[in-house]
Amino acid sequence: MTTSEGRGTPPEGAAEATPAGSGRDLTVVGVGADGWDGLSPAARRAIAAAEVLRGSARQLALVPGEVTAERVPWPSPMAPALAALPADHPGRRVVVLASGDPMLSGVGTSLVRLFGADAVRVVPHPSSLTLACARLGWAVEDTTVVTVVGRPVSLVLPHATPGRRLLVLGSDTRTPADLAALLAGSGHGASRLTALAQLGGTGEQRFTGTAAGWPHPETDPLVVTAVEVVADPGTVPLPTVPGLPDDAFESDGQLTKRDVRAVTLARLAPLPGQLLWDVGAGAGSIGIEWMRVHPACRAVAVEADPERAARIARNADRLGVPGLQVVTGSAPEALVDLPTPDAVFVGGGATTPLLLDTVWAALPPGGRLVVNAVTLESEAVLAEWHGRCGGTLTRLSVAHAQPVGGFTGWKPAMPVTIWSVTR
Repeated sequence: MTTSEGRGTPPEGAAEATPAGSGRDLTVVGVGADGWDGLSPAARRAIAAAEVLRGSARQLALVPGEVTAERVPWPSPMAPALAALPADHPGRRVVVLASGDPMLSGVGTSLVRLFGADAVRVVPHPSSLTLACARLGWAVEDTTVVTVVGRPVSLVLPHATPGRRLLVLGSDTRTPADLAALLAGSGHGASRLTALAQLGGTGEQRFTGTAAGWPHPETDPLVVTAVEVVADPGTVPLPTVPGLPDDAFESDGQLTKRDVRAVTLARLAPLPGQLLWDVGAGAGSIGIEWMRVHPACRAVAVEADPERAARIARNADRLGVPGLQVVTGSAPEALVDLPTPDAVFVGGGATTPLLLDTVWAALPPGGRLVVNAVTLESEAVLAEWHGRCGGTLTRLSVAHAQPVGGFTGWKPAMPVTIWSVTR
């Protein structure tokens, strides 16, 4: 039998090892909690063909003694050893042992990032997420995955909306308890939690309870926590679309208000993986809401006042985006060493000398700039820049109903002029 390219295909059941020196001498094999017994024939063949096995001491001990490859445990820290693999084992077939699916928050992803997909062969094992969904009867495509491995558990908060099913990957014995406390503290104490430990192994365990009444201070470190989110009575869920209530943020009054914020973020157009500069961040509301749109959205909040900068960090953690970078300093000087932005928001200070020049120069082609102004002087600056660079000028007037004696009338807020432009 031949392929359409005329090359012969190996007979069924033949080894899939790649010849030494082919540029694919690095193989990653996923291993489950059931160890050697749970490996596929292809995974066993790859390990048997190895000249060097790399993995944790626990993983290496799972391989039978008849496999003669040199066994080298990972040092701590592990990252430098990953980068040094080709230099440490030149010309030898190296097999790296990974937990479960190597491409799910695993070492396979790190190796592909280092050496490219063509240099790494991956033999996956069913992931803990697949096994968890199988145990629970959940459809994988209807389940949201959140990893808090080496990260704050507050990352779960933007996903904690009523009726949602979450699988949370943790890295220590306290992750389920920390998650339960987080959910109970955010008004989701009735949520149902199931912690599944050592999935697929002989020591598989299940821990259950509600967030408010979670009875297990610690579980196994190899654990996946399943969450069925339930809001407590009176809890108002916070959406990921822009325009959170103003009282969702701790603030000293330096806050882009809700209606203006929603319009501003629509102009900024958050996209997954893109970076925002929030210049003169105040309470951090713009950068925080940018990041809540998608887990891959990134933002830097630049704030000159140290007290406000600390407040931004607290708001970011409480609203589920602890990865927001807070830079304490005055713009434009504080912008010099920041990574290139995809979008920039200037919420105040348009009249600051060279500020708009600096952010305009930092934007790549296609980058978005949005500047808000409330004073005549800053409006004049925006009019000048609009005449020079184009874009759109919009004046937004918002009024809220307020009691007037025994009646109700409109109380207008200060109008805001918004200049938005794409470079």
